[in-house]
Amino acid sequence: MKLRKGDKVLVISGKHKGEVGKILKLIKDKAVVQGLNKVKKHVKSPNPDQKKPTIVQIEKPIHISNLMIIDPIDNKPTRIGFQFVTNEGKKVKIRISKRTKQELKIEKQ
Repeated sequence: MKLRKGDKVLVISGKHKGEVGKILKLIKDKAVVQGLNKVKKHVKSPNPDQKKPTIVQIEKPIHISNLMIIDPIDNKPTRIGFQFVTNEGKKVKIRISKRTKQELKIEKQ
């Protein structure tokens, strides 16, 4: 899979088209994007003594075909390619931007 947790992505189709977010979680061929595709869910109270349920907002997954990674250099959507680089005598596979030919690194917090 070309997308990874922590990537900044643009939604290219669907209800949230044009919105940008960060991938929080990947589930098979879907991704949970921060702040997008929120739905309300009724949740029972964890304490059996309390009978009052609550309503929470959660983010639902979006199919990865509807997402496109944002190039960190020029902040425009780009496709992802792979390149093999030798590092200390070992071949390492890295992700590169097809637009700028630069390595795509994940922003860590």
